[in-house]
Amino acid sequence: MPAAAVMTYDSLVADIQSYLERTDTATIEKIPTFIMLAEQALAADIKFLGNLTVNESTMVTGDPVISKPARWRKTVSMNVTVDGEKSPVTVRKYEYLREYWPDATSTDVPKYYADYDYTHWLVAPTPASNYTFEVLYYERVQPLDSSNQVNWFTEYAPQALLYGCLLQAMPFLKNDPRVPLWQQMYNQYVATLKNEDVMRIADRQAIAQDS
Repeated sequence: MPAAAVMTYDSLVADIQSYLERTDTATIEKIPTFIMLAEQALAADIKFLGNLTVNESTMVTGDPVISKPARWRKTVSMNVTVDGEKSPVTVRKYEYLREYWPDATSTDVPKYYADYDYTHWLVAPTPASNYTFEVLYYERVQPLDSSNQVNWFTEYAPQALLYGCLLQAMPFLKNDPRVPLWQQMYNQYVATLKNEDVMRIADRQAIAQDS
């Protein structure tokens, strides 16, 4: 039995060109832009946050500001290891941390964290040691390009990605009569992905309740 076809960046580019039936340089040069826009639109439409990832790192003594991992998108949970035991670090608002621990030079084991900005967390108390901490977070999908041939979208949402790319091409091509078709096909596959996501959330909640 032949192996199932797997979408790659190169095969997606070829499919887009084939579906659009365009060989002019201007259109071909825009295909990477169509793909980038489709990835962003698809992530927004299905409320997809990215890959659930676990990262372990080390806090710096006396520094309450911690760098987030590359392509971080949303934090799920955090814990800190002290004397071999893991303890949860609970999320709170930035203002709460500043009120709870106003003197950043005073140190102890961190109990709370907040988003400091898009690329950093703030913890309180300020770490009293180089504690090891573990964070569970959603990582943004690595965008497709010639050096990154596959990602979550090519593996789990290839049809939606393809039709999304064709939709993104329409404003550039102007008045393409196939817009309703591409929109219908895109909506169909997005609806399927949303339904699958709802089922996964329900499964996770059931597991949490049974635990």
